[in-house]
Amino acid sequence: MKDFAVLLCNGDRMGDVYPEPLMTRMKELCEVYPVLIKKDEMENHREALKKAKYVFSTWGMVQLSEEEIKEYLPNLKAVFYGAGSVQQFARPFLNLGIKVFSAWAANAVPVAEYATAQIVLGGKGFFLSCRRERDGGHKAAAGFSNSLPCNYNIKVGILGAGMIGKMMLERLKAFEYEVLVYDPFVPENVIESYGAKKASLEEIFATCQVISNHVANLPSTVGMITAKLLASMLPNACFINTGRGATVDEAGLIAAMEACPDRCAVLDVTMPEPPEAGSKLYTLPNVFLTPHIAGSLGQEVARMGKYMIEECEALLSGHPTRFEVSLKMLETMA
Repeated sequence: MKDFAVLLCNGDRMGDVYPEPLMTRMKELCEVYPVLIKKDEMENHREALKKAKYVFSTWGMVQLSEEEIKEYLPNLKAVFYGAGSVQQFARPFLNLGIKVFSAWAANAVPVAEYATAQIVLGGKGFFLSCRRERDGGHKAAAGFSNSLPCNYNIKVGILGAGMIGKMMLERLKAFEYEVLVYDPFVPENVIESYGAKKASLEEIFATCQVISNHVANLPSTVGMITAKLLASMLPNACFINTGRGATVDEAGLIAAMEACPDRCAVLDVTMPEPPEAGSKLYTLPNVFLTPHIAGSLGQEVARMGKYMIEECEALLSGHPTRFEVSLKMLETMA
């Protein structure tokens, strides 16, 4: 007899994350309750929830207290979360000994792909070359491009060597960069195994041509990229942020961009997001904003559902799982 599973989510992305082929596979593994349950509907589905041993969800996962979990999900063994950060809901489940699995590694793939592309483009001066070609003509754009060292023997800084950071380091092996990494939680020998060097924030900001931020959004990291660090950037450096806007001193970033027009900032995230109306981030010619597109979009989101179906299959068959989250991990992960 198959174990019973429920779909528990307040959001509207379940069909994207678990499209029909994945739902078919889910039903082969478990007896799946045919109704998507939202928090305000839990009372109407009390009997189904009581039987559930597994929950599948994604963005909009229902947040429950330990008391609510005990009341509505007394037989739950695991939550399979087909999205990234579990910070908003995981602790009560983990405190009760319920396993939580996250597809953060699947969501890391498009971020690493996107940020690697931006590093290469940033090193080549692509962003300001495009803008100067438009605003100042071909000669101005070419003059700027020719002033850069471009993508040979430059220093590239990676902030954060978690899942995304490590994927970045693996990809950057293909380039002739000197890669410096800031992450106080990752041992130096691990960084060196990727052909990179561990470094301080001060060294990275003062010496790197391109800097890419992947630091987790935690209370301890708010504002850690200070105005002083940003002001120390090379006069034609490129700062890329696909991590979180809260880690950056926004006023300091604006001041650093105003001080050196040959610097550029490529911001997929800001704080707040989007920036407030009237923010200089909209008008500075060396700031480039994108609407948080680095993570999983379009068909990419189904990769996260696939990872969770594979985790469920591994758990049911007694094979090792790959993406279980622990309370300890929540101290440092996004």
